[in-house]
Amino acid sequence: MTSFTIPTIGLGHSDLRVTRICLGTMTFGEQVDQAGAFELLDHAVARGINFIDTAEMYSVPGRRETYGSTETIIGHWLAARPGMRERIVLATKVAGPSRGMDWVRNGADNLTAADIIEACNDSLKRLQTDVIDLYQIHWPNRNAPAFGVVYLDPAKDREFTSIRAQLEALATLVKAGKVRHIGLSNETPWGLSEFLHQAELHGLPKVVSVQNPYALVNRVVDNGLDESLLRTGVSLLAYSPLAFGALTGKYDAPGFDPAQPALGRLSRFESMRKQRWGRSDTLVAARRYNALAREHGLTPTRLALAFCYTSWRVASTIIGVTTRAQLDDDIDAWGTTLAPELLAAIDRIRWEIRDPAQ
Repeated sequence: MTSFTIPTIGLGHSDLRVTRICLGTMTFGEQVDQAGAFELLDHAVARGINFIDTAEMYSVPGRRETYGSTETIIGHWLAARPGMRERIVLATKVAGPSRGMDWVRNGADNLTAADIIEACNDSLKRLQTDVIDLYQIHWPNRNAPAFGVVYLDPAKDREFTSIRAQLEALATLVKAGKVRHIGLSNETPWGLSEFLHQAELHGLPKVVSVQNPYALVNRVVDNGLDESLLRTGVSLLAYSPLAFGALTGKYDAPGFDPAQPALGRLSRFESMRKQRWGRSDTLVAARRYNALAREHGLTPTRLALAFCYTSWRVASTIIGVTTRAQLDDDIDAWGTTLAPELLAAIDRIRWEIRDPAQ
């Protein structure tokens, strides 16, 4: 374990300063029980992380039985650690349209202004706090490509709560002191620009961050959203930098055995193997990057994380772990530099296998 201070960065144009590494918590309540989550949270803070990210729908994979469990665990942790709330920046998210999860607002296909306010109040209760530092819309309320959907299908357009109305609900929460700043997640360049445009037009809170996937096997951010972020001063929070474990090398054996749940999420949950991170072409690409890492004397994990940690695009990288050893490994990757020739080799692979986990 290396001893160093994780640097902080201003989040967008907000007054929040967050560590460049953020602890993601979607495993809490499914792969990690409460005692294990407490240990990971304690150790993350001890190692210098001040940024914790969660969501109302967690843990993952989403199930009726575990809906809200991650926020509940974090709330118990905060209640058991007097003074801890002031030491951390706490982020959570309101789920968008249900996407087949009928336990989220009875499967509603529209997120209303009232839903946003009610969801925030429920999250505050589970988290046992009076205020959420960063409240994010988990995925677009409108018809938009996300979660592995590559193309926009106009035929799926429908009536939805307008972006202005969503912002007005968020403004109500900010004015009430329940939310400090707002963000988006799984968002497109158009979506970001429209949220900013509506905020400017109507004097509503401005988005300070966008939380989107960013990894060696998914660099869609590089194709336009990065410019939008740069020009507007909005921060990128990069999630799934290790592609659900595919970029750690644990699934490098062709046709990895799903009967080995100890390997991780892709082995343990069949539903996840069917998603973008478990696609066969994603695993093929991941093995190429993992082999490249070893050729350059790095572990696959270190290469994948260093790629995010050193990118000018990324304000903070969200790491998800199930053990203290994984947490230390991820943190210790900070400070790794990638030589120009290694970055060029990464781009050559991307040219051959373009963003398979999009």
